[in-house]
Amino acid sequence: MKHPTYLWWNGELRRWEDATIHVTELGWSTVGAVFEGIRAYAAADGGDLSVFRLREHLERLERSMRLVRLKLDYSLDDLTEAILDLLHANGTREDTYIRPLAYTADTSGKRFAQLGNTAALLINTAPMPSHLLSGETGTAKISSWRRISEDVMPPRIKNLSNYRNGQLANFEAHLDGYDTALLLNRQGTVAEGPGSCVMMVVGGALITPDVGSSILESITRDALLTLAREELGIPVVERPIDRTELYVADEVFTCGTAAEISPIVSVDKYQIGSGEIGPITRRLERVFVDVLRGGESRYAHWRTPVPTVATASV
Repeated sequence: MKHPTYLWWNGELRRWEDATIHVTELGWSTVGAVFEGIRAYAAADGGDLSVFRLREHLERLERSMRLVRLKLDYSLDDLTEAILDLLHANGTREDTYIRPLAYTADTSGKRFAQLGNTAALLINTAPMPSHLLSGETGTAKISSWRRISEDVMPPRIKNLSNYRNGQLANFEAHLDGYDTALLLNRQGTVAEGPGSCVMMVVGGALITPDVGSSILESITRDALLTLAREELGIPVVERPIDRTELYVADEVFTCGTAAEISPIVSVDKYQIGSGEIGPITRRLERVFVDVLRGGESRYAHWRTPVPTVATASV
């Protein structure tokens, strides 16, 4: 994949090939690293790009840094400007993934227990086409691995170390012939998928694990619950979910920045509903696409326009 011309690193736009660190910095620096996954979408008419819920993502980044005791040395307005400038400088016009990554700086030759809390901050981008409305479906299994809990590491934030938990679950699922995994929490109820939240439809209501179920506090999850209530008039319930409830649900899907809306048609080889994408999932997908691509004016405040692409001077 061709890389973009620029990335943003510690307050400066830098050319991709010039953004280097010594290999000895790659150890302890990543243990407490936190990140955001943010997406920008092109308008439905092929026009300008806009970033989805940029402010909320940056607010979560700040919370994540606080919980791993890294100090954010930039204002959220500064980071907003940095991301928009970066997309502008790279001439980005297609659907794109944006990843701010905060990590411990100056770790070379130091022991983990001696590390200070000086933070470095990197923002890079990569094309990420949407799969919404593509008709793609997946199968899932309940993993033998449990989701991390509050007394292990804070599950509500996007810490790189947390993602090893989901990665192990996904390895297991793929080796067993499934597309993805679903993890239970310490209480034995449903938590989330690897890098995605879980929702099910039962009797016309949209039901999802509550924020006390060891889930990431997902911005996409929040958006979909809002759209279900306000646009589709669908009852929304946040509560613990037992694994067997998924087996007999009418519809199941996972959601997140990268996952968007990903329909699940079987769990542990129990067919979900008709075995196809359900009607509420389809309706939610359509309204979500309208919001992301500018067709829904009520949620314009969720979209941050990227400056018109032109030759940037850096």
